[in-house]
Amino acid sequence: MRELHDGFDDKLIPVKPLDLSKVSNFSDLLEAMQYAAAGARNVGTAAAILTEMAKDKDCFVVLTLSGAMTMFKMGLVICDLIDHGLVHCVVSTGALMCHGLVEATGRHHFRYDHRMDDNTLYERGYNRVHDTLEPEMNLDELEHVISGVLHSEPKDRTWSSSFFCKKVGEYLHNHIPGRGILKSAYEHNVPIFIPAFTDSELAIDMERWAREVHNDYSLDTLADKISIADLPNFNPFLDLRYYTNLISQQKSIGIFTIGGGVPRNWAQQVGPMIELLQRSNKIVATKKQFRYAVRICTAVEQDGGLSGCTYSEGKSWGKFEPRAKTSEIWADATLVLPLLIKGVLQRLGKC
Repeated sequence: MRELHDGFDDKLIPVKPLDLSKVSNFSDLLEAMQYAAAGARNVGTAAAILTEMAKDKDCFVVLTLSGAMTMFKMGLVICDLIDHGLVHCVVSTGALMCHGLVEATGRHHFRYDHRMDDNTLYERGYNRVHDTLEPEMNLDELEHVISGVLHSEPKDRTWSSSFFCKKVGEYLHNHIPGRGILKSAYEHNVPIFIPAFTDSELAIDMERWAREVHNDYSLDTLADKISIADLPNFNPFLDLRYYTNLISQQKSIGIFTIGGGVPRNWAQQVGPMIELLQRSNKIVATKKQFRYAVRICTAVEQDGGLSGCTYSEGKSWGKFEPRAKTSEIWADATLVLPLLIKGVLQRLGKC
């Protein structure tokens, strides 16, 4: 015979109907969602964790970004995260930063007109990302900005993605009115890392600049005929060392992930990396695992990719504390992020 319990016997938390008559702002809505179920509960829980991270003065928060968030007009929401001190470091794709720079320099993206097919778009100089267009003219004009930034430093300067982003942010701060991710990051001393830098228009512009500087327009396909001296002086290990050292100095760390991809994995691998360095007896450092973790992603777990893997799986790699506070939201980030951040900022009295 079963012994039937009523839920309260085992100190279970009851779920509650979402009563809109008691909701007067985004913060209230997120609180009510936390006690509902399914996706609503995940979003409400994410708001609670992000708020706790923000209030934890010892917590260093890493934001990772992939997808088309800036072309899809989420750039100013990301600026809000930086400007209000909710994140202290950003790891991103290069494309996302590039399209954000287009926006920050006063250029525009446009709605896709379905009367034009993709061949027509190409002929007219429009690059399509889902339902939004990036005029090729924007990228051509942006190349002049990038070239100016690169020319402002000595030719023998060794670049990293974080130093490059800082210099572009400084340029925006000094010359361009309005808001932008790189500008906000520069003004608040928030480093931005682009681990797969060569997979971006920014890297293409750097390569064009290097060929111009060295007058090297050869297209020889043999690697041993390419002159290293003529290549951009770029070292991604500067980023890896900088990020690792930065994280190793923190009392606690949290991560907020939009999408997946290289930014997510690169940011999360720091815990195992520090552990490996410890095991080699080369450094003395405290184990670093994420104490808080929130992600918004549409990738699924079943295909085995890092983008969709759960935080529970990440614990097996030592990336997260055994009792880390986590929330995973499977949704289009453009639907969730504005609601989530607006509600958190209201709770913190920042808007």
